[in-house]
Amino acid sequence: SLNHNRDVDHIHGNGINTLQIWPGLHSGILSGGSNGVIMIYDLENNSKKPQYTCKAICTVGPVGIYIKFSIETVQWYPHDTGLFVSSSFDKTMKVWDTETLKPAEEFQFDGNVYCHHMSHIARKHTLLFSVLAVGTKDPKVQLCDLKSGWRIHILQGDTDSRNRVWDVKRASGSLFTLDQHNGDKSKASSEAVNTPHNGRVNGLLLLTTGTDDRMRLWNSATGENTLVNYGNESRKGLKFTISRGCSPEFVFVPCGSSVAVYGLHSGDLITMLRGHYNNEDCCEFHPDYQELYSGGKDCNVLAWVPGGAQAVINPAFEDAWSSGED
Repeated sequence: SLNHNRDVDHIHGNGINTLQIWPGLHSGILSGGSNGVIMIYDLENNSKKPQYTCKAICTVGPVGIYIKFSIETVQWYPHDTGLFVSSSFDKTMKVWDTETLKPAEEFQFDGNVYCHHMSHIARKHTLLFSVLAVGTKDPKVQLCDLKSGWRIHILQGDTDSRNRVWDVKRASGSLFTLDQHNGDKSKASSEAVNTPHNGRVNGLLLLTTGTDDRMRLWNSATGENTLVNYGNESRKGLKFTISRGCSPEFVFVPCGSSVAVYGLHSGDLITMLRGHYNNEDCCEFHPDYQELYSGGKDCNVLAWVPGGAQAVINPAFEDAWSSGED
């Protein structure tokens, strides 16, 4: 349900396309808007009062200074908050210095950048992001080195609407293709998985959405469809998220002006979170506080907590200091 003790500054003047949280004791959340503005909010309750507002601590923009078009994806550098990355319809992907709020590196492309992703476990500063040109069928996925600013190589796909799994250390060909019919060729012509899609990998499973209004859960080792039925709630361009530290696990999917909550492994619709006044486009889960944040075309960022107004806090982040002599 909505967290009535926590508000987020209403700063965005246009719809919010993407959110990304820096987890930990000093949490910050990035938001990217359809007018090219990036905001950074401080999620920490410095007031020590039950009710408080998460303040916007800085803004990148306004439109026309560094970013000219809609921000599609934002992401913190996984190892510290000194850098963050944005990709945009201005055909660029920018690496930002958080202290100066100016680009430290910029990558130019031939078409709009719909999404990018940085590995959270990679030892090298490597970015993986896909570039799709508007009005074309460009299937290239490009790898760029954040440290050198070079494009390492290109993963060359095709335009047959397939989901491919790649070994990023080599570009000779994909490892395998995700098979929604699990080898049943008789169904291949009647239904196809469309792209683009996004997902989260936990090492065993991969969750994707497509423009066929379907969400699917895959065995990432074999490429087989697990056949979990989530219904037909997804749509192109949404940013869904998965819970962490919950049992069972949930997936939160934007659905109109609501957030649909599904059981990850069962596909059952658990509930619909209603609070936005317009389409909800993105959501992000905070594992340390078991909170969900959502953003939409109504320009609001909303905070949600399980079961009531009080968040369930990881004991490691609770203040255990005592002033008593004992």
